[in-house]
Amino acid sequence: MSKLSLIFSFVFFFVQTVIAQKAVPVKPRILVSTDIGGTDPDDNQSMIHLLMYNELFDIEGLLSSPSYGDGSKEEILRTIDLYEKDLPKLKKHKPNLATPAYLRSVVKQGRHGAAPYKGYVTATEGSNWIIKCAQKKSNRPLWILVWGGLEDLAQALHDKPEIQNKIKVFFIGGPNKKWSANSYAYIAKNFPNLWFIESNASYYGFFSDNVPDSLSNKNYYKNFIHEVGFLGKDYKDNRYKGVLKMGDTPSLLYMMDGNPNNPMRENWGGSYVKCSHSPRLIFNRNTSVNDTVTVFSIVEFMFKGPVVNILPDSTCLTMTVESEIGEQKWDGFYLGNGNYVVRYCPKRTEILTYKVTSTISGFNEQNGTFVVDNIWPGKPHNTDYQLGANWYTDRSNPELYDDIWQGGKTVLKWRNDVLLDCAKRWSWLR
Repeated sequence: MSKLSLIFSFVFFFVQTVIAQKAVPVKPRILVSTDIGGTDPDDNQSMIHLLMYNELFDIEGLLSSPSYGDGSKEEILRTIDLYEKDLPKLKKHKPNLATPAYLRSVVKQGRHGAAPYKGYVTATEGSNWIIKCAQKKSNRPLWILVWGGLEDLAQALHDKPEIQNKIKVFFIGGPNKKWSANSYAYIAKNFPNLWFIESNASYYGFFSDNVPDSLSNKNYYKNFIHEVGFLGKDYKDNRYKGVLKMGDTPSLLYMMDGNPNNPMRENWGGSYVKCSHSPRLIFNRNTSVNDTVTVFSIVEFMFKGPVVNILPDSTCLTMTVESEIGEQKWDGFYLGNGNYVVRYCPKRTEILTYKVTSTISGFNEQNGTFVVDNIWPGKPHNTDYQLGANWYTDRSNPELYDDIWQGGKTVLKWRNDVLLDCAKRWSWLR
């Protein structure tokens, strides 16, 4: 028997004996908000995963919501086109998979780019679709799985605040929170009682390197996908060249294993704890290495400058941050009466330096440094956002860190089971 045959024989045996996955009590209604097609092609991988498992969900929306980058609904539609070509083989095993026509009908375009300081702007096709889906008569909540920016969710909540009682949110945070800090701040401040899972670090466990070599990020494609079907070929054609990431997939896994109304359970998508406060730190001065901020926190840098005749919330500053991954730029805003602000959300422990500049005459260049610690949400501050009883986040137990990623082992624990289960579906396309 060939090596490949042995691998798949093992897979077929193993997936019958997986004990981690438990039945989901009710088929969940989901709406996915994604920045697919933007700077990080892991959304492409997670979208493929969703399409191959879509019979497990009632998919009510597929929204393009890129707070950063060039994501668009056309990339969602392109992926559905590939799914359509592979569907005949998939339906031999799962006849209840959604039709491509239906999936295309729920694809909507949300906001391109981050919101200004207030956290929202105007309604979009995507934000209106969130409202429409949330207002449907149903005894099931609408689960909104956020893989990209929070702008469309924030807009929907602003336009129809009453939908907060009809939705539940699973947010893949980290860098997504970093790019949509203004919308996050709006939601945390104004909707603290929203049912919300904030996974800032646990999801990193899904693309951990601490796994068996045959299932590693670089070998999984070669061993189990290897260009099968149109979806498999696309897995290789994106910028990862077949290297596994699927960073947004834990939100789907969470909906596939056990009762999603209990975030504290162990399940494929991680295990979470209640979070009573979301760190918000305000500096009215330039910072130094003596200043430490909480990882994933909302940090506001306030500056005084000239009084100018521009609208409040106008973009007028640029904050250039030097970090381990290179230089990144962030917009800052005018609040009126000579007050200026930049929001920033650090995503990992490191020492950061920044420079704040403006084309406004009389605004003096600002420079500073600060240290980012590695415990979220950390000790309380009197400026924090106070959260309600149903806000959950990564577990902070030291033994559950995967390298530097808090809670990462709550996802990593089940990664082998998940990937072997996926391998069965990939084999259907051979």
